[in-house]
Amino acid sequence: MNIEPSAEHLAFVQGLKSRKRMVSLLRGSILIGFFLLWEAAARFGWIDAFIFSSPSRAVSSLWRMILEGSLWNHLGTTLLETLIGFILGTLIGLVAAILLWFFPTAERVLDPYLVILNSLPKIALGPVIIVWVGSGMSSIITVTLLISVVSTTMGMLTGFREVDGEKLTLMQSLGASRLQTLTMCVFPASTLSLISVLKINVGMVWVGVIVGEFLVSRAGLGYLIVYGGQVFRMDLVMGSVLILCLLAALMYYMVAGLESLLKRRLAE
Repeated sequence: MNIEPSAEHLAFVQGLKSRKRMVSLLRGSILIGFFLLWEAAARFGWIDAFIFSSPSRAVSSLWRMILEGSLWNHLGTTLLETLIGFILGTLIGLVAAILLWFFPTAERVLDPYLVILNSLPKIALGPVIIVWVGSGMSSIITVTLLISVVSTTMGMLTGFREVDGEKLTLMQSLGASRLQTLTMCVFPASTLSLISVLKINVGMVWVGVIVGEFLVSRAGLGYLIVYGGQVFRMDLVMGSVLILCLLAALMYYMVAGLESLLKRRLAE
């Protein structure tokens, strides 16, 4: 039997849609206004265009690199390093969290070390990593993993700990093994925690890749930023930063789309 929604319900849904459109409009307006103000400030001399560049100069610099064909090598290098770091960091951190959940004593012993590793500035280990691993892509991915793995492990452990205790008690009363409890109760209940960890990892991985490229790379967006700063080509620096912002936003919204899909699946 079909039940017609009430007028109050329709008005509520319409209000939600209106607020969502308003939020999207405000986001776009802030972004467009920022670029317009930046461009105007450079053109009218409110800021030094040589130091702060401008959107038009940054886009023009990138367009020249596209015509030369040099931008794609740098872009592809950074994307490859980012994807490898993102996938490996998530998988290694997830496996580490599962192992620590399986062995609570080990988790209690290692918990302060995880906190220390998470707070350690990874760039300080850069010279050591270069000596150990080398000065190629492997060192950049290593720096990325150092940044992302610990945060992934701690985030997933937090999600595992927040699973309803009554559900765990029920699984124990039914005679479920530790593995069955993980696969049938703990992990499904921590799905949204995994999505939150992925959102955090998007930022962490980009930080790791760019820091690694600052240290050792001869290609990539991080290399372009360092090179542009050394030769005072701030249009190149700002153009590379804009590309980084765009790519990071695309990755974030891909993860957010996955989150929305999972939420709909769980609600069904």
